[in-house]
Formats: sequence, structure tokens, C-alpha cells
Amino acid sequence: MSSVKPQRCIQLHALQAGHLTLPERFFVHPFSDTARRTVPSLSFLLQHLDTDSGKTTRIVFDLGLRHPTSNYPVPIQRHIQTRQPLTTEPDVVKSLEEGGLSPSDIDFVIYSHLHWDHVGDPKAFPKSTFVIGPGATALLDGDNPTLRGGHSFFEADLLPRDRTIELSPVEDSDSTHSTAEGGLISFHQPWLPHGSVPRTMDIFQDGSLLIVDAPGHLPGHVNLLARIEPHKYVYLAGDACHDRRLLTGEREISEWLDDHGHICCIHANKEDARRTIERIRVLEAEGVEIIFAHDVEWEENPRNSERFFG
Repeated sequence: MSSVKPQRCIQLHALQAGHLTLPERFFVHPFSDTARRTVPSLSFLLQHLDTDSGKTTRIVFDLGLRHPTSNYPVPIQRHIQTRQPLTTEPDVVKSLEEGGLSPSDIDFVIYSHLHWDHVGDPKAFPKSTFVIGPGATALLDGDNPTLRGGHSFFEADLLPRDRTIELSPVEDSDSTHSTAEGGLISFHQPWLPHGSVPRTMDIFQDGSLLIVDAPGHLPGHVNLLARIEPHKYVYLAGDACHDRRLLTGEREISEWLDDHGHICCIHANKEDARRTIERIRVLEAEGVEIIFAHDVEWEENPRNSERFFG
């Protein structure tokens, strides 16, 4: 009899977490000055069952928009006026409740990055441990002199520091690292290559869920690669791009001039963002399903309606 264990998989559901409106000119080139589109800010519930111990670990990836928006600091409230129409219901808490879970059931919240439309309300998750990408803490501490625009405001007290893990710098990668017995969760690992992706962290150490370093959009930007069936993977791309036409090559990343004549881009590092999109394009060609945080085409596809929790 074969001693090979079956591959562990992740149970993945999307969560409604609000909608906002994006002006095309800030995201793609060429663009229409008047084109605007209302898109979701998707959150995801990932559940991992360790069949040996019987333990289920629950992770939420991104918390979407904060409800109510009056709980955002004033600079973000001003920026929100440029993203209307905007809705925050159902938020991620209500979406969890519709499926029979509460925030207290969530073990970990992993943030793709710390922009306002992804952080939600961490205070609603009093028992969760928060996981952020390398360099993200510096944003909360005000170390972001090159970031411009109303969206680049970060709350110093956003996260409980005693329940927050910042992943190790990608420079700490060690190709000789060996993983422990599968099923045990660990966020204290080096970054290792996985197939065509150069820097990943196998957090359950069984290949079911990988955190992917996805530089370009913002310091600490990470994505997730989840195995949902033995030979089926889903890639949660966060804000690696905001428009599917960037993935297909129909559009390029946009740049614009602010009121002071500075060249601006929605990505902190345009070239890194372009390279990240290229890697995602390879994954899609390999058969991986790609879902962006603001993926309105995915949300509107009737086949995906049953993939929302509850």
C-alpha cells in the first residue's frame, strides 16, 4: 500500500468587503479622461484542515473597506470623496456572519498591503494575529517620504503591535532551508523559489498555501497562492494590478503629473510592478486562476456567485 499522503488543500471563499469607484486615468494607459468604474475590494476566507490533528486554521486575506467610513482618519475621508460612488455594506464582518463565522473565529488576517481600501477595521478582529509583508511596519511609522497622493496615508495605530507579525526581509532567503512536518503553520521562514515564482513562503509547510513576495505596488505587498484541489491553484493578486487589461497586455501602467509637477504612479515602483505582472502572466499561462482585489470581471461572472461565503 502506498505511504504517500494526499495533498492538503485550502477551502477558499470570497467575501464581499465594499465597492469603490476608480478613475481609469490613474491606472491604465492609454485611458479615457471620463472613464470610471465601480469595482469591489474583495476579501477572502481561507480555511486549512490539518487531517492529522483535526485543527482548522482560518485566515482572512485583506479586510476591504471600513464600515462606516467616518471611522477613517480625516485625510482618508477626503480621499474617499474622489472614489464615489462608494459602498461599505456588506463589510467583511457581515460577510463572515452570513456564513456562520464571527471575527473571533479568524486566527490570522494577512494583509496584501496597507492601503486604506484593504485594511478594513482591524479592531473588529480582537483575537486575530495580523501578518504584513516585509517593510510594511515602516509605513505605519511614517517612513514613506517618496509616496504621494491622498491614498498614501497610513495610521500609526492601525495594528496591535503585540499581535502583528512582519514577514522577514526577502534578502534573508536561504535556499538550504528545509521545512518541518506539513500542517504546522509558520510565518518565520526564509523566502524560497516555487516553480516560476522566485520568492515564496510555504506557511503550512505542506504546499497548500504560499505567501508570494509581489513587489511594486507598495512596500510589503504580498500575494497568496492557494491549492484548492489537488491540481487546481488560485492566485490572489491583491493590487498587483487594478485592471485585467494590464494582464492581457492591452494597456500599460499609467503615470500622471500632480499639482506640483511630480510624476506619479499608483505603484510605488513601476518597474517592480511591471515585473510582478509578468510573473502573474506566466502563472495564468500555467493554468493558475488569477483574482485581483478589484477584479470586477471576476465578481460579475455568474459562475463565481456560489464562491462567496454563505
